[in-house]
Parts: sequence; C-alpha cells; structure tokens
Amino acid sequence: MKTLTALLVSATMLGPLTIKEQGSFFVGGENKSINGGDVTVNQMYVQYQIPMKGGQHVPVVMVHGCCLSSKTWETTPDGRIGWSEYFVRKDRSVYLADQVSRARSGFDAQQYLDVRAGKVPADKMPNIINATHQVAWLVFRFGPKYGEVFPDEQFPMQAADEFYKQVIPDLNATLGPEPRATWQQMAALGVKLNGAILMGHSESGFFPEQAALINPAGIRGNISIEMPCVTNFSQQQLATLAKIPTLVMFGDHLGDVTGGGPANWAQSFATCNTFVDQLKKAGGDAVMMHLPTMGIKGNSHMLMQDRNSDQLADLVISWIDTHVEKRK
Repeated sequence: MKTLTALLVSATMLGPLTIKEQGSFFVGGENKSINGGDVTVNQMYVQYQIPMKGGQHVPVVMVHGCCLSSKTWETTPDGRIGWSEYFVRKDRSVYLADQVSRARSGFDAQQYLDVRAGKVPADKMPNIINATHQVAWLVFRFGPKYGEVFPDEQFPMQAADEFYKQVIPDLNATLGPEPRATWQQMAALGVKLNGAILMGHSESGFFPEQAALINPAGIRGNISIEMPCVTNFSQQQLATLAKIPTLVMFGDHLGDVTGGGPANWAQSFATCNTFVDQLKKAGGDAVMMHLPTMGIKGNSHMLMQDRNSDQLADLVISWIDTHVEKRK
C-alpha cells in the first residue's frame, strides 16, 4: 500500500503545472433585506484554472454532488491528482463551482433566522443533510454493506477517512423543492464563458440538463455522472436538450448494495437509459457510458476519485473531442 507521502512524491514526477491564469469569482446572487439591512444570497462561487493552450478547447465546468463541495474534483483522498488538474494538464480550462447553499457559495438564511426569532415554528426549519460514514459507505458503493468492501472495489479504501472529511452539511433544502438557483447560475456561467461543457455528479448529475432548460445559449455539452434522470419532459424540452451533446456515465455494482441506504442506483441507471433513448429519438447525440459493459470493473459512485480515475478522465476527454469539439 502506498503511503500518502509516496503518492505526493509520485505526483511531482508529472512535471511542473504551467497555467496561463487562475482565480475565482461569483456568479449570480440577489439582494434582499434581512434585519434592517441588505445582504446578497444565492450566489455561486467558482474557482478556475486556464492552461496555456486552454483557448483551443471548450471550458469544462465541474459541479459536485450531495454533502460535498468542489473538493470532489481536486486532489483525491489518497493524494493523486484529481480531475480538475488532470483536465488542465490535458489543456482544458476547468471551472469548479460550489453549489448554491454549500461551502463558499451563498444561501438565504432567512428561514433559519425566522425560526430563531420565533416567527415560524421550529418544525418549519429546512432540513440540513449531514451524511454519516455509514450512509456514505453505502451510497458511494464502497461495499455491499458497511464495513465490507467489494473485492474489485476501485475506490482507494485506505484513504476512506480522508474522504469522510470531504462530507459536509448540505443546505439544499433551503432552496425549496428545487435547487433552481444553482441551475440558473450554471446556465449563466456557460454564457459568461462564451460556451462551456457542464459536468454534474450525483445530486448535481442532472443539473446540466436543468440549466439547459433555463438557458441553453452557453452550453456546448452536458456530462451527467451517476444520478436519477428526469424522463417526463415535453417534446419542446426534449428538442432543446437534443441540441446539446450529452454523455451519461455510471460505474459498477449498481444493484449490489444490500445494507440499505437511500440511493437506488439500479433504478437511477434505468431512468437514465430511458432519458438517453429519448434524446436519441429526438435526434440528439446522447451516449450512455456504463463502465462494466466496457470491461471496466469495480468503480464506485465516486469514480472521479477511484484508483483508475485517470483512465476514466481520458474516456470523458475522448468523448468531448469526438462529440463536442468537432461541433465548434
């Protein structure tokens, strides 16, 4: 088993990371009055890196899932480079977004303040999701039940404790029945970048499509990783989505978790197969990339952090080159 130090040393063997520009900014947000003053809420934080040849490729926006932040795409729990750096080293500009209500992004705290002030009863306070280690084990498919690892598991289980540190409180319930603010900011970011590929994972997996229905103008491609898909679209909505190349990706062991948990990945996979078929019938360019059927076994829900994450990143980049870049 490699130590974290050994992995960090091996990362330096990749050579210097040369970039043209890096920074951060906020997208969107709205002003409202709270306690006699004005505050900005529902803004989305974005950090970015642009490689020297970034202008040759469509930028990629990466959005994390439930109970996580943009750390999802950074250094892996066992110390390898994550997809953000890997894509930059492949000359792709990368924009990492924290969902509205998470990490460095803003959210509307009014509902909590109203409960504290006694204006509304405590049972009206929005829920805060805080996934336990046991729930994370099952939802992220580390094994069939808590404490038991799949024999071919690709997630670096020696670094599970480091991964658990990434799991943070999720305030999406403050956004109502739909996290529409994040969809809006993702669509706006695509416009700001004069065209981008939106990539979502898990909770945000279908956000690229939702963003496209708000404003498709800046969206050049959608990449949706491991999530339930919506299938009850109108013909007009499907026509809009069919104009955008779409990749859907799923890992392994979708129906093999026996220890409970809130996620039904086999059902999610089925809905996404239906969605991909709907896009194809509407004339769209849609691909379902189910890794086990491609001979790639053992991938967890956190496939961008799995031990074969570089190989999977290459599959995504190849799809981008074939289905998005050629349409520029």
